[in-house]
Formats: sequence, C-alpha cells, structure tokens
Amino acid sequence: MTRVTPWPALDGIAYGGDYNPEQWDRAVWDEDVRLMREAGVNLVSVGIFSWALLERSEGVFDFAWLDDLLDLLHANGIHVDLGTPTASPPAWFFHAHPEARVLTRDGRTMGFGSRGMASHSSPAYRAAIARIADALAARYAAHPAVVLWHVHNEYGVPVGEDYSPASVAAFRAWLAERYGSLDGLNAAWGTAFWGQHYTAWEHVGAPADAPSVVNPAQRLDFARFTDAQLRACFRIERDAIRAHATQPITTNFMANQSWTTDLWAWGREVDIVSDDHYLWAADPDGHVGLAIAADLSRSVGGGAPWILMEHSTSAVNWQPRNVAKRPGEMARNSLTHLARGADAILFFQWRASRSGAEKFHSAMLPHAGTESRVWREVVDLGAALGRLGEVRGARVQAEAAVLWDFESFWAQDLEWRPSIEVTHQAQVRAAYEQLWRDGVTADFALPGHDLSGYRLVVVPAQYLLTTADAANLTSYVAGGGTLVVSFFSGIVDENDAVHAGGYLAPLAEVLGVRVEEFLPLREGETVSLERADGTRLTARSWTEDLVVAGAETVARYTDGPAAGRAAITRHRHGEGTGWYVSTSLDAAGLAATFAAAYADAGVSASSVPAGCEVVVRRGAAHDFTFVVNHRDDAVTLDLDGVELLTGAATDGVVTVPAGGIAVVRSALPEAATR
Repeated sequence: MTRVTPWPALDGIAYGGDYNPEQWDRAVWDEDVRLMREAGVNLVSVGIFSWALLERSEGVFDFAWLDDLLDLLHANGIHVDLGTPTASPPAWFFHAHPEARVLTRDGRTMGFGSRGMASHSSPAYRAAIARIADALAARYAAHPAVVLWHVHNEYGVPVGEDYSPASVAAFRAWLAERYGSLDGLNAAWGTAFWGQHYTAWEHVGAPADAPSVVNPAQRLDFARFTDAQLRACFRIERDAIRAHATQPITTNFMANQSWTTDLWAWGREVDIVSDDHYLWAADPDGHVGLAIAADLSRSVGGGAPWILMEHSTSAVNWQPRNVAKRPGEMARNSLTHLARGADAILFFQWRASRSGAEKFHSAMLPHAGTESRVWREVVDLGAALGRLGEVRGARVQAEAAVLWDFESFWAQDLEWRPSIEVTHQAQVRAAYEQLWRDGVTADFALPGHDLSGYRLVVVPAQYLLTTADAANLTSYVAGGGTLVVSFFSGIVDENDAVHAGGYLAPLAEVLGVRVEEFLPLREGETVSLERADGTRLTARSWTEDLVVAGAETVARYTDGPAAGRAAITRHRHGEGTGWYVSTSLDAAGLAATFAAAYADAGVSASSVPAGCEVVVRRGAAHDFTFVVNHRDDAVTLDLDGVELLTGAATDGVVTVPAGGIAVVRSALPEAATR
C-alpha cells in the first residue's frame, strides 16, 4: 500500500469529534457550524453510521444531503474525517441477505437494531462494503473538506467472533493454509488428547459451545482467525478508497479495551493509528488506564503521532455506573493523551443525541446547551489546544518497555488455568502502574521486537512465548539490558503446549531459575517474603516452587506453600541482568523490587510528587514537558522555559494548581542537539 499523505492536511492540533447531523433538522446544521467555530473545532468525523441514508437500496445511492453537509463544513473552515458506514448495515441488507447475520458461540442468531452485527466472513457483506466504500471515495476523494478517511467503527466491538456457516467454512480454509495438512493441524492442536483426531477437513468446525472445555489450541486459532477476518474486511474497504483517494486512511482501535484485535498487526495496515478511549468509572485511578491506552496507541504506530478519535466530555452511557467527570477532568484527560503522543483530540460526539441507545452519553454540546459547565470547558479546551500547535509532530521519549502480546493474552485467559485470580489485565496493570508512579515513561512492545533501545524491559504476562522470542529476550539481556519477568510467563508455545523442559524453560538461561510447580493461594490468602536485607514483603494469589540454577536469591518465602524457597531472583547474563518475580507482590513489594531493577538498568525514578505525571515530547528544536496534576493540592516543579498555556516564562519553577496542567517548552539538552 502506498501511503500518500502522512497526516491530515490541517494546521495545529486537530480538535472536534463525531458529527451526526442526520439526526437533526437542516436548520440545526447552521447553528452547529457556528458553535464549532466558537469552540475551535477544526475536524469532525462524518457518516460513520449513515449507510441506510446513503444507499437507500442495493446499489441505489443518495448523496445529496452529504454533498450539502461537506460543502457547509468546508465553507466554515471545518475539515472532515469521512467514515465508511459499514459497522451498521441497513435493514434492507439483512432482509436480502439473512445468511449474513452473526451466529454466537452458543448458536443464537443476532438480530437487527444494534450495530456491528454482520458476519465478517459473509460474501454478501464483503461485496456490500466494497461497493459503499468505492462509491464514497469516487464521489468525495477530491472534495476539499475531506482530509482523512475513517473505515468502519471499532472493529471487534461489539461483535468479534462469528460462528455462522460462512465463518466456519472460512476457518477451515484459513487452517488449511496455516498448517498445510490435517497432520499438521492434529499436531498443532494436540488432538491425541480426548480423542479429537481429524481425518477430513469437513469435520473441522469452529470452537462452539461444548459439554466441557473446548480444545484451547483450537480456541486460540479461532481468535487469530477472527482477527485476520476483521483485518481482511478493513483491507477491502481501504483498497477501494485508495483506488480514488490520496488522503490518509485509518480506523478507530479500542487499544486496551478490546481483546479481539491484535493491534500490532493492525498498526501495519493503517496510515495513522487512531484510538477510542473511555475511562472505566469503577476505577478510582482511571487516569492510569488512560495512560496505558495512550502509550499502547503510540507504540503500535511505531512512536508516530496518533489520533484520539473518541473520548468523552463527561459520563458515558454503557457502564453499570456512569460517573460524570469532575470540573477540569476532561482537560486533564485530553492533554494526557496529547502528552503521550496524540496530535488530534476528538470526542464522541459533537451534539448529544435525543434518541437512541446513546442519548445519555455526554457530548461536546450537551443537552444542557451552551450555558453548561461542559460547554464552557469544551471552548476552553479548544483555546488551549490552539496554543499548543507547536507540539505537533514531537515524539515521546521512553527508556523502558512493557511487553504486550495479544496472542499470549488470548491464550492465558482461556478456561482451566491454575488460578482465576491470575489474569493478564491485572498483571500488566500492576507493572505499568508501578512505572507510572515512579515517573518512568514506557512504550509497549512484543517479545520479538528490537528492544536494544530500552534500558529496562518488563514482562508482566507473557504466558505464551515462542522459542525465537525467548532467544530475543535472552540476547537483549546479554547485550546489557535489564529484564524483569513476572510469574506465569514462558509457560506454553504458539500452540498452547507446555514447553519441553517445563515451565519457564525458554527463559531458564537468562533468568537462572526454573519453575518446578505452581502453588496458587486460596481466595484472600497472603504470604510473606523476606529480602536479604531483612525487609519484609507481602504477596497474594500465587506462589511457585522455584529451582535456582545460578541466580541470586533476592527474597525468600517465609510462610505459605513455598516457605523457605526462593521468591525473587536476580541473574547476571552477559552484560545485563534478568530478574524473576514468582508471586503477586503488593504495591510496596513491587516498588522495592522495581527500584532494585532500576539500579541495574540505570533508570532514575522521578521525584515528582505522587499523583502527578510528567511526560516529555521531543521536537526538532525543543522539549515539551507536560505536567498533569491529579492531586487536590498544587505542586511545584523545577522547570525552566515557557509555559505554553499561559505564555509566561517559568524562571526555573512552575506551579501547577490542583487538578491542573502545565506544558513547558524548553531548549533541548545539549546531548540531544549533537
């Protein structure tokens, strides 16, 4: 694919959101564009759910209203991210093609009236998405308002896996290509267990509900297949658009909030990475989850600036308890994404809907109108982003990486694992949150990536690890890197089969230990550890019986099923160091362990007050330091430069009020200019 334009053709930071004018009378449109100008909006996403109004029946198009809308937006200086509406096929499509409906794992056919409800393997659906994408691109590729193309919406949400006949047939073809023969399939799936051996391709099905647990290797392959089918649908639309258009093409990911898409693979397909992120209201530290999503979005795009395609001005409507954002929280959320690499800050949606499933979802223009606090904050944010245009294009500097492997996550979270308390979400969050609290900026990476640019690599949940990737991690440490590996890692290969040599075998050389047995704890049970210096630590959920084979024992269990055995180890390998943590440490234990690993890696924890995050974006001529204060009191930091939101020189010190943000432009360090 030729990437014709690297970024939407507009100045400064992009600001705006989803615009759904088809929900409103034509007279409202004029008011909308007037208010968009007042708020500083320069980019809106249009047409994402408009298929039924654009293609009234199969092959019969009506573009008059969209022509009018794009002309109106262009006349008012507002650029357009033009969507293909393929996440919501029209009623006529399902009437004509009932076989295109999704079949769930338990055999239920999904009905009409929602979104994302078509089978991604259906030939009729694939033909229809190619037709509508081609028609839109042929008509609007040269329209001056259109600066970006937006394919589909949130692939894999709400429907990822599909068990329809079309999907089962496609799965068989995918397996035949992957394994080449039934012998290859039987070997990969370990079908000798429970007598599952296949002798004909037509006997192979999708892993639908069964009396007991379904073959985990089959489940893992179906997850891979599902991701591949979704990406194939994206490519159909992308290529139809590219036949006419030169603008960049994207689709909105769900980063750390959707597990049906492997974003490392998707990042190679789009011109620009885009992400939708919504705070989880039940999480009192939701801003940490936000940082994870932002760092992951940046990482899957190779560090390039990315687009925050959706977030909310206040509450959403789809969580059990939809908590409104407090004054100033929207700006903190927005500028945290900007700090972590986003060059576009967009919302769902512009004007709050009066009807439909999302009428209680917040918007830039809320039901309360322009006299509301939310509207005032929207206008203020637009003005702030206008003052931060020079940040665009600057890149985040990270000295650590956290491994994030979707295939491993898919495998780890299947049924019949040693403990339901051991999940990849909890493990990754704990490790990342410690880095966040220590002020260590991190990228995410795969175990097979080139990791040589990082001083520290953290492996919180790498249940599935290939021998090739294990060799890469071993070479990273031999070359001088510091590796911190958490429990239940290096357990199975790419087919979810336990490695020859047992648990942790692929990393035995670099870590100097192996795991003889898992020793999970009962619900609510904790264990104590003691470090060599006498420091006591506490852990929960999980312990292991470690066999030390060359490593230094940093801490031992003092009670529990592994009492007296090694709990945390450190091993010199080549020029670097490999750490292994065999239990789920509490916050204090994790902090102490990471501090020791930082010393090996030459990484310095930040002295910024707790509850504050500091992230640096580096441009061609300046550093831009973002200070986001989540505390209820002001903080003062030593920073020399110009605070861009106020335009004032800092004179070496910047004070950030409670709940506030500062962005300081400073000269590059001398080393960075050489």
